[in-house]
Amino acid sequence: MLKILIAEDDRELCQLFRHVLIKNGYVVTGVSNGKEALDALDTEYYDLIISDIMMPVMDGYELVKSIRDAGINTPVLMITAKTDFDDMKLGFLSGTDDYMIKPINVNEMVLRVGALLRRAQMISERRQTIGDTVLEYDSLTVHSGNFRMILPQKEFMLLYKMISFPGRIFTRQQLMDDIWGYDTETDSHTVEVHIGRLRERFRDNKDFKIVTIRGVGYKVVKQ
Repeated sequence: MLKILIAEDDRELCQLFRHVLIKNGYVVTGVSNGKEALDALDTEYYDLIISDIMMPVMDGYELVKSIRDAGINTPVLMITAKTDFDDMKLGFLSGTDDYMIKPINVNEMVLRVGALLRRAQMISERRQTIGDTVLEYDSLTVHSGNFRMILPQKEFMLLYKMISFPGRIFTRQQLMDDIWGYDTETDSHTVEVHIGRLRERFRDNKDFKIVTIRGVGYKVVKQ
């Protein structure tokens, strides 16, 4: 099961987050400041960190900077009461992956956590194979036999995501959240455009095809 570490000095809020995340199938540990979070990371692996900014001993900015300086790439969702753009900018510059402002909608938080974990999984696996076709994440390259192509980043990530789960249907919104980010202002029509380009590029590929599920989304089918 996926493990989440929460760094939040508000005990009631921490308990609420724990309850909601456990209910959604995660294993959750709560600590009250950044120093305790670093200690927890020294003893156990976590798939994702949820961190408040304003905490005693060590705040969220220091926590995220410390783990990034240590080479830890665990996704971080930063939560704060600060609403200024400069505070948000500082959060992203310190290395956070996503940002929510209190009061928190816990259902939205669960969606963001899921999207961050899916993106992290895609990055950590680095390579996907379907039949004789191989996708290399680090180089954005697809190759099969003598065929080799470097794809634009979004096209590659879209194909990589679907090939990682052949037969699974992804809605347009799921693909937008995972590939373009939860807060993107990009029109969902962009997904259709990218799917069209991928179909054209791989129309002769004998290992897979991209199928449209009318009114729902898309899936990759192994041939």
